[in-house]
Amino acid sequence: MPKQPDPARRSERSRQAILEAARELISEVGYARLTIEAIAARAGVGKQTIYRWWPSKGAVVFDSFLALSESGQDRSMALPDTGDIEADLKVVMRATVAEFADPVFEAPIRALNTEIINDPALAAQYREKLGDPVDEAKKARLRSAQRAGQIAADADLDLALEVLYAPLYQRWLHRSGPLTAEYADALVDLTLKALRP
Repeated sequence: MPKQPDPARRSERSRQAILEAARELISEVGYARLTIEAIAARAGVGKQTIYRWWPSKGAVVFDSFLALSESGQDRSMALPDTGDIEADLKVVMRATVAEFADPVFEAPIRALNTEIINDPALAAQYREKLGDPVDEAKKARLRSAQRAGQIAADADLDLALEVLYAPLYQRWLHRSGPLTAEYADALVDLTLKALRP
């Protein structure tokens, strides 16, 4: 008796093909020229398959970015905690700078940011699935530094994250300067100068 195909496996293969096609096409044609039709054709599926799982191309791009971010790393968002907040933040910021400078990550990140500006539902999904959990992991590390006396006990941790990350985001967004390890270190040094007890 012939073995029946596993629909779950076929669905997962299709899903992965769609996410990969979306990433490839963003790099090739950019977000503005990206279409559901092109993603479907590249992935070898029908448009209806994409619309069954995602309401818009922005949602496909978001999930393709999430899948790319999750590949090659464990699902834990915890920041390193060696007991040295300066060293730990420099490791994290250097990795962030490298990711934003990597063309494979940069195209979907830019596309996602463009779509989030105009799509409140996608913005909410981004905050729920990625933004808020990542911020909570960062604040957990900062709270650990507060307990160790390395950061002022009364520091506003939400504001601290903005002080640390906003300059990087603005430099990347406006392409106004290089994203280097030295720049990442300078952001950490300046932020910690403001946060020390």
